[in-house]
Amino acid sequence: MLEHTLRTYQSPTRLVQRLGAIRELGSEASLLGIRRPLLVTDPGVKAAGLLDTALEALRSSDVEPVVFDRVKANPPVDLVDAGAAEYKAQGCDGLVAIGGGSSMDTAKGIGVVAAHDGSILDYEWGHDPIKNRIPPMIAVPTTAGTGSEVTLWAVITDPKRKIKFNVGGTSNIASWVALIDPELSVKLPGPVTAGTGMDALAHAVECYTMVYHQPFTDAVALLAMEYVARYLRVAFSQGENLQARYYMSAAAMLAGLAYGTDSAGAAHAMSQTAGGVHDAPHGALTARLLGPVMEYNHSGEPERFARIAQAFGLDTRNVSMWRAAEMAVEYVHQLTVDVEIPSMQELGFSEDEIPMLADKAFADPQTIGNPRDVNAAAYRKIYEQAFRLGKAWDRHPLPLTGAQMKREKRVLTAPGAQGSGVRGTKETGVKMQ
Repeated sequence: MLEHTLRTYQSPTRLVQRLGAIRELGSEASLLGIRRPLLVTDPGVKAAGLLDTALEALRSSDVEPVVFDRVKANPPVDLVDAGAAEYKAQGCDGLVAIGGGSSMDTAKGIGVVAAHDGSILDYEWGHDPIKNRIPPMIAVPTTAGTGSEVTLWAVITDPKRKIKFNVGGTSNIASWVALIDPELSVKLPGPVTAGTGMDALAHAVECYTMVYHQPFTDAVALLAMEYVARYLRVAFSQGENLQARYYMSAAAMLAGLAYGTDSAGAAHAMSQTAGGVHDAPHGALTARLLGPVMEYNHSGEPERFARIAQAFGLDTRNVSMWRAAEMAVEYVHQLTVDVEIPSMQELGFSEDEIPMLADKAFADPQTIGNPRDVNAAAYRKIYEQAFRLGKAWDRHPLPLTGAQMKREKRVLTAPGAQGSGVRGTKETGVKMQ
C-alpha cells in the first residue's frame, strides 16, 4: 500500500555494544566531556555489584560520579524532581543511567527538568514542549526489555492521579549513548527475564501493527520478533546462556528503535494506565495483556499478523492469511504460558476493576495508534479475556486431544519452541470476536 502521510524518523543515540562493553563506560563519558555525572540507578543494581563495576570504569577515566541510587519501579514524579534537584545541587554535567527501564526513564526525566525548569509533570506529553536537549547521557541497560536506552520516551508515574504518563516524543529526550553489554543481564531472575523479554516483544508487535508504522520501524520490529521467538525461552531457562542474553539484548534495542516518535497501541495503553493503579511490574503486566490484545487486533491487520507468524518461525505454507494471523496470536498465548507470566490476579488486580481500567485505557493517547478501532467497551472485553486466560488453574499445560495435537504440531514449530516442552493449553486458540 502506498503511503501519502508524511512519516519521519530520527535517532540521535550512538550505539556501543559488545560483551563486556561496560568497561568502555569511562571512555564514552570522556568523549562526551562528562566529568561529574549523576549516576542514576536502583538498590538492586547496587546489591548485584554492577554499580561497583560501573564506578571502576568511570574512575579509570578520571570521571567522578555522584550516585543517586533511589530509583524504584514505576518511578514517581517526586523521585524525578528530587533527582533533578540533586543534579543541580551537585553541579553535575551529565547523566549515567544503569538499570532497567525505571532507572533510564528516571535519568531522562531528570535530564528534562535539568535542561529546563519546574517539575517533570510540566512536560507530560501534550503539555509544555521539551525545547532543549537533555544533558549528555549514557544509558546502560541491565535488563532486556524496555529499550529505553534508545527510545524517545520516558514513562513516569503520578501517584495522585494514579496514572502513568509519557514524556518525550522528541529526540531532545534521547540518551546520547546506549552502552549495551549483555553480560550485565546474566544474573537476572527468571521472572524478570520473562517480563522484560515479553515487553520487548510487545513493543515490536505493536509498533509493527500500529497505524504509524513505516519501512524502517517494520524492519527492526520484525528482527526483534525473530530474536525473542528464538531466544526468550532459552534465556528464561538458562540464565547464564550468553548467546541467548546477547540476542535478547539486541531484541530489546531493536524493538525500542521501532517506536520512533509514535505510540504503541492498546497493550501499552492498558499496561501503562493499569500500572498507575497498582504498582505491578510493567513487563509482566504488558505480557499478560499482549495475547488478548492481539486476539482483538488481528482482524484489523491480518496481513501484518500473518507476517508476524513468519517472524516467529511458524510454517505458514498452505494456510490462509487469516489462519496465519491466528497462528501468531496462538504462539504468543503459548509463549506467555511457557515463561510463566503471572495472572492479572497475581499482579494485584481484581475483575471488579475492569470498567475503571477500561475507561483509563481508552483515555490513553496510545489508543489512537491501535490497528483496530477500540473503545471502552472493547477494552472491557480485552480485560475480561486477560483475566480469564490468566487464572492460575488455566496456566498449566494440559494434555491435548488428537485433533488439537494435529493442529498444534503445525502451529508450534518455531525454533525457539523446539525442545522447550511446548504443549497446547487452554490459553491457545483465538476466541475473541
